[in-house]
Amino acid sequence: MLESDVYRRMIQAREKMSKSHKKIANYLIEHHETAPFLTASKLAKNVQVGEATVIRFAFFLNYKGYPDLQRHLQKALQRKMTSAEVLARTTDENEMTENVVTEVLSDDIQNLKETLNQVDSAVFEQIVHELIHAKRIYIIAYRSAANVGGFLEFYLDLVLQNTEMIRQADGVSEHLLDLSEEDLVIGLGFSRYTKRTVEVLKYAKQRSAKTVVITDHLLSPLVPYADHKMIAATEINSFIDSFSAPMSVISALITALTRTEHKKVEKRLEELEGLWETFDVFYD
Repeated sequence: MLESDVYRRMIQAREKMSKSHKKIANYLIEHHETAPFLTASKLAKNVQVGEATVIRFAFFLNYKGYPDLQRHLQKALQRKMTSAEVLARTTDENEMTENVVTEVLSDDIQNLKETLNQVDSAVFEQIVHELIHAKRIYIIAYRSAANVGGFLEFYLDLVLQNTEMIRQADGVSEHLLDLSEEDLVIGLGFSRYTKRTVEVLKYAKQRSAKTVVITDHLLSPLVPYADHKMIAATEINSFIDSFSAPMSVISALITALTRTEHKKVEKRLEELEGLWETFDVFYD
């Protein structure tokens, strides 16, 4: 495990490291089974250096940021930790509960920054183009990612009337029977990834449908089946994922879509307002 590329980089670069960077490298090597699941802020606290130092350490090793380094550290373990193992390895029994909200919100801020740094505006615009021109849009998002997918489905179908999220894993084949190159399949998946999401994206590529992937890392198994991909950081110091960044990416896509098609969307919303009033949908 310690012979993997990420650890070789640390060992080979040790002589060029600052004192703080050496402390980080030593901690990562000595705690190679637990450290890969710590956020930048938690790692910084454990090593007793600044969070910015941890982030600079990742760039020093020629990674694209701390999440990139973290995923390579996790991959070096050769297996995925179970949820129970991640919980045990990221929980400090002596830590005060009152500090959790500050810690988690700070990690979310860092996730948003990391995500923003990875955004390719040309790819973003191309995805918006695909959304506008797709005949049908299918969303594939299972387990916890289903909540993010449901948000995307609600607003896309509200303005485009051609979007469906396939909720029943066993019913995928019936829904995608007529999938064609005119359609768009959006796959959302975050570690730990579901096999069904990967299988559906693979099938979509076989049917020549366009594919968009929103995931948490370039090492995600969804990435090879993406025509276009957006990476959103999800790491917090817990066994759960944070979806602040993926939700922001989706909000940006919906906003860009509605601004591009504002006349069409405005007419649609005006018609909907009349229906909402007729059926007394909202509380006054």
